[in-house]
Amino acid sequence: MGLQLPKRVRKIGLLALLPVVLVLSSCSEQSQDEWSRIAMPEGASDKSGPAIEFWQWTWVAAMIIGVLVWGLIIYAALRFRRRSDDEIPVQTRYNLPMEILYTIAPVIVVLVFFKFVVDTQNEETKEFDNPQHTIRVVGQQWSWGFNYLDEPAIGGDGSGDIATCENGDNDACVYEVGTPAQLPTLYLPVGETVRFEFSSPDVVHDFWVPAFSYKIDVVPGRLNGFDLRPTREGTFAGKCAELCGTYHSRMLFNVEVVSAEEYAEQLERLRERGNVGVAIGGSETLTQDGLNDQQTEETE
Repeated sequence: MGLQLPKRVRKIGLLALLPVVLVLSSCSEQSQDEWSRIAMPEGASDKSGPAIEFWQWTWVAAMIIGVLVWGLIIYAALRFRRRSDDEIPVQTRYNLPMEILYTIAPVIVVLVFFKFVVDTQNEETKEFDNPQHTIRVVGQQWSWGFNYLDEPAIGGDGSGDIATCENGDNDACVYEVGTPAQLPTLYLPVGETVRFEFSSPDVVHDFWVPAFSYKIDVVPGRLNGFDLRPTREGTFAGKCAELCGTYHSRMLFNVEVVSAEEYAEQLERLRERGNVGVAIGGSETLTQDGLNDQQTEETE
């Protein structure tokens, strides 16, 4: 005869399941999407697919292991519970097969997880051979600077020579910076490859755009980065994800993923505003409109 759960246990299980059924039945289509991603934001880059898929399968594996472990616990508690007419079972010091099982099984689980972690990491950190754009991101207390380092001559058709700041032609490079009160906006062209480079003049920060499903530390004295392709247009929120000082919570920025044409127009607007050259951080970064003019007047 199979295991029969007591009537009281079955009632408790049904009552516990009822709220879950009610919540799922009342979900909108958008909410159901969120359930399928297990609360991960909708992806907006080529890195989102591998990250979200790995997140989903991690939950599946955790639930399978959880069901197995709790099932065994409940089965043992019900099947071998002591009854009033039972004698005390034979006591043993150890069970060698059981000890081998619960030593080897976790090792196998960890090795399987490790294999998928490495595969996903390799997929996420792939670099493009010839990225179409290069953007140097400077994180400093407590805002961000975005330097568009490697662009065709602004205002042209994009078919001419590439002028880079690294070659000394700073007139072809533009930037945008902000403050905690006036958030900067990073513009990206949809469907085009971008190489991000990160630097910091003060402490460790962390560049995070949740919709991109990727984040990276911005470390003083070290230039690191990653490559990314935005996959859909929209406005997305970015933030610093590393506690970096008093106004860490206000170290925010916006991301606008736009068409290639609108992206070129934004770079032209930055040039017209006088944001030409490179804002490398620290004392060299304009953090407020007119700050350089004010400093010049004071020195005179």
